[in-house]
Parts: sequence; C-alpha cells; structure tokens
Amino acid sequence: MERLRLRAGYAKRSSTLTVMPIIVTVKLFAAYQEAYGQPELTLELPTGVTVADVRDRLLTEHPELEQWRDLTRFGVNLQFVEPDTPLQSGDEVVLIPPVSGG
Repeated sequence: MERLRLRAGYAKRSSTLTVMPIIVTVKLFAAYQEAYGQPELTLELPTGVTVADVRDRLLTEHPELEQWRDLTRFGVNLQFVEPDTPLQSGDEVVLIPPVSGG
C-alpha cells in the first residue's frame, strides 16, 4: 500500500498537547481507481480532517478527477455520510463517483 500524507506528517508536540495523526484506508472505485491505478490507499492525516478533505487531496493529486467533485458520494465504515464528517484513525473511507453500465 502507498502511504500518503495530507498536511501534518508527524506528531506535533507542544508543552500541553500532543496531536497524533490518524491513519485511514481509502477505497477507490471507478474513475478514482483508474486515476490511481490501485483499489485503495492508506493515508496519514491530521486530526480533525473530514471526508471532503480526503476528496480534495485526491483531486489535487489528480486534477482529471475534478469533474467528479460535486457528484461523488461518501461512505465511512459502510455508511453513507456527509462531506463534513470528521474522520478517526482506523476509518475506512469510500469515495463513490457516479457509475454507468449494464
């Protein structure tokens, strides 16, 4: 699996707080899978990141996916969720663009 970092790479220490990154699995389907050439990614992300932040990261890395920005549905741990849903370490994120076929 390829490990990618969104913003903060490692734990940040301050005198009162240690913020640890979270690790999530992103399952890729249709156009997302075609763009990345693999069925899933493992991402290391900062605490407080949302599902929409993950989508935005993928669109930044693969601008050809931009056409799916407003059409993609989201799932976390086998449930459909809204884009502003915060993620936790261990979550499985699914980005579902529209698909066609018979």
